[in-house]
Amino acid sequence: MSIEQRVEDIKEDLDFFENELEKYEYIIDLGKKLEEFDEKDKVAKNIVHGCTSQVWLVCKEKDGKLYFYGTSDAIIVKGLVYIILKIFSDSSIDELKNADMDIVFDLKLTEIVTPNRQSGVIGMIKKIKEYIQKA
Repeated sequence: MSIEQRVEDIKEDLDFFENELEKYEYIIDLGKKLEEFDEKDKVAKNIVHGCTSQVWLVCKEKDGKLYFYGTSDAIIVKGLVYIILKIFSDSSIDELKNADMDIVFDLKLTEIVTPNRQSGVIGMIKKIKEYIQKA
């Protein structure tokens, strides 16, 4: 599935809910689906800058694709981490390099989450871009 299709799927899921509270609850539920994050990866080089809460992201390459793993110490942010990982993980380096990374607006997150959390999402995307350039 393409990155664009993953964004569209999440957008459709978010659009299903009628109000912000329901969307928040959905995002929190997504955060509960995050894979267990290895404590040894909670180091300075994996911290996402720009987040009010602490967020860690790591990247692993396998068979020409990049896989991202992450977590946060804040429940709502865990849901945002889940969304970012779901969109960008399991993608080729070329697909990631050519992807539209402006998903804050595509997903209408500006209508749902605070500006600080939007900055956190932007920080996660910047971290992913760093990993892409190193791959």
